[in-house]
Amino acid sequence: MKFSNTFRGRLLLILAILLITTLGFQYYLNLLTQNENNEIREKQEQTLVAGIAIGISGLTKTGDRIRDLVTAPDQTFFDDKAEKRIKDILIIDNNWQVWDSLNDEYLPTAGDDGQLIYKQLKDLTNLPPPMRGPRLGEDLYQFPNQLVTENSKDDEAHAIPIETSQGRWYVVVVLKSERDLAVWRAAQPLVYTLGILLISTLITFLLVWRFARPIANLSAAAKEVADGNLQVRVPDARRSDEMGRLALNFNEMAAELEKTRDLQAQLQQAEKSAVVGRLGSAIAHEIRNPLNYINLTLDHLRSKFAPEDAVKRGTFEKLTSQLKAEVARINQQISDFLNYSRPAKADLRPLDARKVVENSLRLVEVEAEDKGITIAVVEYENVPQIIGDPEFLRSVFNNLFINAMHSIEGSGGHLGIKIAADNPEQFVTFEITDTGRGISPENLSKIFEPYFSTKETGTGLGLAIVQKIVDTHNGILEVESVENIGTKFMLKLPRSPE
Repeated sequence: MKFSNTFRGRLLLILAILLITTLGFQYYLNLLTQNENNEIREKQEQTLVAGIAIGISGLTKTGDRIRDLVTAPDQTFFDDKAEKRIKDILIIDNNWQVWDSLNDEYLPTAGDDGQLIYKQLKDLTNLPPPMRGPRLGEDLYQFPNQLVTENSKDDEAHAIPIETSQGRWYVVVVLKSERDLAVWRAAQPLVYTLGILLISTLITFLLVWRFARPIANLSAAAKEVADGNLQVRVPDARRSDEMGRLALNFNEMAAELEKTRDLQAQLQQAEKSAVVGRLGSAIAHEIRNPLNYINLTLDHLRSKFAPEDAVKRGTFEKLTSQLKAEVARINQQISDFLNYSRPAKADLRPLDARKVVENSLRLVEVEAEDKGITIAVVEYENVPQIIGDPEFLRSVFNNLFINAMHSIEGSGGHLGIKIAADNPEQFVTFEITDTGRGISPENLSKIFEPYFSTKETGTGLGLAIVQKIVDTHNGILEVESVENIGTKFMLKLPRSPE
């Protein structure tokens, strides 16, 4: 087996692909974040340059306010993006006064005498600290909030010194805070990493489930085999990895065990048949000769020594008849032993299905009349001939009819026989139903076993012989029964070729 076709090989390959994908995605994410940072820095620089340009223009153009320059239609450096990013632009003169601003609150106001009153820079306590403040030197102390570190998450203030003829002026550009955007940029890699971990966990779970499922199937199948079910099979035998080979070997083992069990059952049955055969031969040799002598002697007594008195003659006839019946019963038991133990060699020929049934019904007609049992034979149209041995089939129907009669207790009852063609399966079906006492569920599966009988005087070979003959004819025998309601035997025999 190639390493790439093994479960270990596939697992290592998937893990390697997963690792490479994770590293590649992380590299792409870092590159994307770096590009975003560069783009943000570039936009920030462009915005800052635009703010500085506006501030310088406010210094050089006398009489023009910064707001007028921002809203001027001919300006080219202050667009919508810069307007959204810039919060304020202040011009600070050499006396640290707010000379101009976008914020009307910081603009100078007129006093009572008409003189302009300028706001001092140090009084604007709501301004953010200047970025990179130490580079301003001593001027830093003129700015409010100068002790706040540059890592402040508030708005950013950039102070640019401008040397003029009146001294050093400052252009202060206040940029709006992007705290929410910064938080998202900080959380974005974590979100992507969490997504990668979830996908990796899902793939790992699928791999573990794919690996554990065959093991669970094998465990369940092994338990079934331990309980005696050798027909169980593991459904993972088509896999091409180690688990597939293990499942295939397990299925082969279960199949071999099933064959071995069947062979053992056949061997036990053969041994049992051999024992029964030897027993039947001994019985036939040692008992049938005395039985024949007894039977002949009874016939001789009935013909030569019958009493002349009518009453005594009736009693004599009754006793001798009972003796002959008992001799016949013992002889029949011997025949059952011999029929079951000997190999069945059927003389198959085309037979009329109804005639086979009627030949056996003659055996029970007298008893049925005495018990008040009705017999009904229903033959459907176009029933073909069957292929079978007439003597063997007579034994089959004799046993089934006699058992049906014995199961009907007391007087009254019904014995029904239906004969029909089973066209889809090329059989002729015989349904034999009675209204007897039925068979209990615990005995229903044992009735075809040799020597099993619910009768005190039965040998337990009648239905076993029936099953053996049906198997010889390649037929099918099924039974349904409900206690105190009745029993139905369904016999299917192959139809004769056209």
